[in-house]
Amino acid sequence: MIAKGVLSGILALMVFCSAAHAQLVTALRLNQNQYVAGESVIATISITNHSGRELLFHSDGHTEWLALNVKNHRGNPVNPRARKTFGSLKIGPGQSMSRSIDLSQHFLLTEQGNYSVSALVRMPDGSVTSSATNRVLFNLNPGRLYWSQKVGIRGQAGQTREYRILQFSGSQHTKIYAQIIDTRTGIPISTFPLGDMLSIRKPSVTVDGNQRMHVFYLATPTMWVHQVINTDGTIVARNIHQRGAQGDPKLMTFGDGSVRVMNSIPYDAAAVAAARAKIRKISERPRVVYE
Repeated sequence: MIAKGVLSGILALMVFCSAAHAQLVTALRLNQNQYVAGESVIATISITNHSGRELLFHSDGHTEWLALNVKNHRGNPVNPRARKTFGSLKIGPGQSMSRSIDLSQHFLLTEQGNYSVSALVRMPDGSVTSSATNRVLFNLNPGRLYWSQKVGIRGQAGQTREYRILQFSGSQHTKIYAQIIDTRTGIPISTFPLGDMLSIRKPSVTVDGNQRMHVFYLATPTMWVHQVINTDGTIVARNIHQRGAQGDPKLMTFGDGSVRVMNSIPYDAAAVAAARAKIRKISERPRVVYE
């Protein structure tokens, strides 16, 4: 039988925890629910402060104010990457703030399958209470491998990367993805979408003399996109082309190792915007009425 004093203490603690929990309203959302494995998975945690005072969320050196819980389809926790901090977040009374986090930087999200994510927001000032967010489901898809090529890294003897181009149809549009693999570990260094593509024309992909990947694909019925990517996953150039006088433009490699788009009309966004503005100004002129 529980002593009266102990029971009173337990009840008081339960009331305190419930009240502290009610001081925060938390929610979690994802920027989408289908991803290519290795792609950035952006989770946004929103916090509303109903404590009646300003709250400063920060690490105490041992425990972070935010804990993420990512599980696979078996319900098992996903292995974390190196420990990362979430900085600090100050929220005034009655205010709401958000923090966006790339889950792929915190967890090894490299295998296809279904996952879930939720978060726990801890009250500051050494409080043991916390507020749990909702749980959100998402899916990782491997995409369809379209092209791959292993290359060495300039200036780093023995170091290699593998360029990959993936296609993924997760919605009404087909997207084209670039992926850079560390060939030593087999783990993607970077995976990111290049944009929507029309499959009525096959993409062209090649590597130039500087070990950069060139990707050329049809984005709209009249526009092709040419992107150049480094071995570290950085896009170093992106240009838009239109059809030339002799048919579709083509990506061509030359003897000196350079890669260029031939038979195209470069798209000048500034010139198009200026032309549209000129047309608009003409249409805004008052009509002349003749009697």
